[in-house]
Amino acid sequence: MKKKIDYDLSADEKQLLKQQKVTQKMLQDYAPDEIAAILHASVGRAGELAALAEFQSIPSLGIGFAKELIAQGYYSLGGLKGKTAIELFDAFEKHCGCWADPCVEDSYRLLVHYVDHKDDSKRWWNFTAERKAYRSQYGFPADRPKTAWYEMGNFPKMQAYKEV
Repeated sequence: MKKKIDYDLSADEKQLLKQQKVTQKMLQDYAPDEIAAILHASVGRAGELAALAEFQSIPSLGIGFAKELIAQGYYSLGGLKGKTAIELFDAFEKHCGCWADPCVEDSYRLLVHYVDHKDDSKRWWNFTAERKAYRSQYGFPADRPKTAWYEMGNFPKMQAYKEV
């Protein structure tokens, strides 16, 4: 498990943790129902926090990537089982309405590799050659968004990926 998970907690949530003598690092050891009780949070919010921890447990994937997975309806690595990196990446671009930086596709490849193998020795950049070979052979879908992520200005969904 990654040493530091970013939960993007509100000031009130941080205060509740402090009152309960629970550190942010300890949160990753609690089930969503326990998190809900500690933070007096909804089941949905507790599920988001648990998902943030689980997704960020993959080396080199940060909170921006984790938040995007949640925005697409994924709350666990198990929910991604059987998905391909291509399927997830193409859905991500459609969700964002723009095409993404190639490192984001590499991150999806890492995600699928991790889901399938639980191998924490790889980082997103280990999948660059695989992505390039695949795209060279198959290209991109015809309905891929035409606008680049960097043309979107201050586009929140893509800004988070600058940390990748």
